[in-house]
Amino acid sequence: MATAHSGQRGSRCVVITGASAGIGRAAALAFASRGWHVALLARGTDGLEAARKEIETIGGMAIAIAVDVTDHAQVEAAAERVERELGPIDVWVNNAMATIFCPFEQISPEDFEQATRVTYLGAVWGTMAALRRMKPRNAGTIVQVGSALAYRSIPLQAPYCGAKSALRGFTDSLRSELIHDKSRVHLTMVQLSAFNTPQFDWGKTCFDKEPQPVPPIFQPELAAEAIVWAAEHRRRELWVGFPAVKAILGTRVVPGFIDRLLARRAYSGQLTDNPLPPGRNDNLYQPVTGDHGAHGRFDAQSKNYSVQYWLTTHRRPVAAMAILLTAVAVLAWITVSA
Repeated sequence: MATAHSGQRGSRCVVITGASAGIGRAAALAFASRGWHVALLARGTDGLEAARKEIETIGGMAIAIAVDVTDHAQVEAAAERVERELGPIDVWVNNAMATIFCPFEQISPEDFEQATRVTYLGAVWGTMAALRRMKPRNAGTIVQVGSALAYRSIPLQAPYCGAKSALRGFTDSLRSELIHDKSRVHLTMVQLSAFNTPQFDWGKTCFDKEPQPVPPIFQPELAAEAIVWAAEHRRRELWVGFPAVKAILGTRVVPGFIDRLLARRAYSGQLTDNPLPPGRNDNLYQPVTGDHGAHGRFDAQSKNYSVQYWLTTHRRPVAAMAILLTAVAVLAWITVSA
């Protein structure tokens, strides 16, 4: 049987985990709009099929594969199918995640382990499957979708913060190994601020109020653009949104102060005044049925842009402008002083 990539290897191939909703969904559309062939991996078939149809509507090519990323064998089988149907994998994006909004001592060991398996081990298994194919070709990019919380943990999300911190440590270790081996496979991590995704509608919680991202909040399309940019540039890390920069740098300079600040503000900052809707389901063990799209319920509060992101992805013109302004200031000073 002919494969989907026959005669079409001009298009690059990207695999995205957690592609059925949220940032993964937005990233899938961003890649597809640029002509990439997209492999959509997630547990929820409703969202996967909706994402596939959305990509086909804009003229793109995609395959949807139902995968539980906590199962290494399923991830490996998905990678094999992708290369069989779409061709060699150029980029692999590890984006699947699960979180729990709850004080640590109220989280069961089983729930903590599951959140860690999805968010941390899911990315490890994805990296393993991608590297097994990329390294022999000496080409390819693996994008770890991280968070400012990989550096600056917050209360009420210990499993997620621990998993993102572990992912950063794992990524740094592997990056050194690739450098040692003189491999051209590129490994990068995108550290995000708070984004308007459906995770706040289906993340498990022990509170009776609806969770929310800590403002300021950005739209998932900004994260998607950052992921595409990271896939096409050889940057070690990409920080997205000034809140991420502030959290990462702040914890390096005054970690104790931020500990106390978060103790005072981060509890109420992560909870709305709205009660949980009746019959609310979470996605810790099973996907929530239906197509949830890329956006959460915070459109009215969310920004589509970040000046910080533009500056960090345009370093050369920014540096050139800074040099020019400095030169103008020096000449003006010389003229006035003469």
